[in-house]
Amino acid sequence: MISFSDVFMHYPGGRDVLKNINLQVEQGEMVYLTGHSGAGKTTLLRLVALAERHSRGQIVVNGQNLARLSGRRIPLFRRNIGFMFQEHRLLNDRTVFDNVALPLTIAGYRYQDIRKRTHAVLEKVGLLSKEKALPSALATGEQQRVGIARAVVHRPALLLGDEPTGNLDPALSWETMKLFELFNQVGVTVLIATHDLATIGKMNKKTIALQDGCLLPGTA
Repeated sequence: MISFSDVFMHYPGGRDVLKNINLQVEQGEMVYLTGHSGAGKTTLLRLVALAERHSRGQIVVNGQNLARLSGRRIPLFRRNIGFMFQEHRLLNDRTVFDNVALPLTIAGYRYQDIRKRTHAVLEKVGLLSKEKALPSALATGEQQRVGIARAVVHRPALLLGDEPTGNLDPALSWETMKLFELFNQVGVTVLIATHDLATIGKMNKKTIALQDGCLLPGTA
């Protein structure tokens, strides 16, 4: 699903943010990416999502060599990826239903399909009864679940999370990670960058560690 071979990321006038990265994430795996702030976790996720282009090496995602993807093909490539962030970035003037349905609306799905898929994923995350509520009426953990539902409503093959539990207490962090695991169990490949070592230590999943832009030996 994800393959990095001798990958470097260098910003003009700056240091190498990623250095000689070699890693494999197989189809259907759930993998955690750890490391201190500035270690390169977010940059690695951005390269996977083609939010940035790597400087050297080869990245293959879902069978596609990212260096060979033209700019006009990036939106189609991203349709197979779901994104989850520390800040859930919900639209506060739209209902829970509208927030979750947004990716499908943008992609031009028929309303009947949008309604069916949105209701299904809201039921999965336990929020179907809140579909008409505004995000401001929800608790923090519920808002995070809305963000997860929006990330997976278009049934992506790959789900990327960038510190998705960064603002949550331990109980909500555990609940959120178990939701990611739930979607992983139905075939979604999951890669999550996180500082939350206490929670991921209980999850018994593969962990990849970065330090100063390099992979720590034995973690990939």
